[in-house]
Amino acid sequence: MATTRKIKKVMVSKPTLEGAGVQLRRGFGFSDTKLTDPFLLLDDFRGDSPEQYIKGFPWHPHRGIETITYMLGGRVEHGDSLGNKGVIRKGDVQWMNSGSGIIHQEMPKGDPDGKMEGFQLWANLPRAEKMSKPNYQGITDAEIPVVNLPNSIEVRVVCGELDGVKGPVTDVHVSPVYLDVHIPANEIFTHATPSDHTAIAYVYAGSGVFCSEEDPYSYEREGANYFDLKRPSELGNHSVIVFQPGDQIQVRACENGVRFLFFSGKPLREPVAWYGPIVMNTVDELRGAFDELNKGTFIKD
Repeated sequence: MATTRKIKKVMVSKPTLEGAGVQLRRGFGFSDTKLTDPFLLLDDFRGDSPEQYIKGFPWHPHRGIETITYMLGGRVEHGDSLGNKGVIRKGDVQWMNSGSGIIHQEMPKGDPDGKMEGFQLWANLPRAEKMSKPNYQGITDAEIPVVNLPNSIEVRVVCGELDGVKGPVTDVHVSPVYLDVHIPANEIFTHATPSDHTAIAYVYAGSGVFCSEEDPYSYEREGANYFDLKRPSELGNHSVIVFQPGDQIQVRACENGVRFLFFSGKPLREPVAWYGPIVMNTVDELRGAFDELNKGTFIKD
C-alpha cells in the first residue's frame, strides 16, 4: 500500500534583493541545504512593474550547479560564454548545467502590461560532475507536454514522467521531476514519488490542503501565512512545502483552486561549500574557483 507523504516543513518565500536590484521572493536558499538536497535555491521573480525587475542579472559566473528558469509571463533575454543567446518567453524553460564554469546574464522584460512572472530553481551537481563540460537546454512552451487528468486537473511536465508522458528535459544528474500543476476547486491530485527522493511544492496561486494535513502544528513552520487563509490548514501563494519521505503526494484544492510547482530529486548527501553563484564540495575548491575568476582562467576549454 502506497504511503502518502506527510509535511516536514512549511516556509513562506521572503522578499529579497538580487542581481543588479531585482525585487524577488526567495523560497529557500543559503541556509539548511540538507533540508532541500539536491535543490539549493528557489527564487520567485514575479513583479507587477518594471522597476521591480528591469535592472536584471548582468554578467555573472556559475560553477557546480544547474539553474532552471521557468517563465509564466513576460520574457528574459539571456546570453552566456558558450555562445548561447536568446529569449525565454511565456511557458519556456531554460535548463543550464554550469559544470566547470559559465558566465551569463539574464535581463527580464515585462509583458505589455509591465508584469513579469518567472521562477528560478538551482539544483546541485554531484561531486563527480562539478567540473564537467557545461551544457544548455532551451525548451519552448510548445515542447512542454500537458497531461489532462480526470476532473479537469492539468499538469505541464517539464522534466520526469507523469502517466507515461515524459518531459523534454533529459540527461539530468539527480533524476528530477519538475511539474506545473493546476487543480480546480475541491479536486484531488495524487502523484507517485520515489520514496527516498526529496519532494517540494511551491504554491503560486490559489490554495490547497497538502497530504490531508489538517493540523498546522503537526509540522515545522517558518513564517507561514496560515492566518491569512480561511483555515490554517490551507496553504496559499508563496508557500513552500517540504515533504517527508513516502510513495506519493496528495493535494486537495480549496474553493479557489490551486496552482503550484512540484519538483523532486535524488539527494546527493555530499558536503556543500557555497558562496554566491558558485557551489563546490570544499572551501579549498571554492577558494580555487574565485582565484581562477580573478586570474581569468575560470572558463575551461
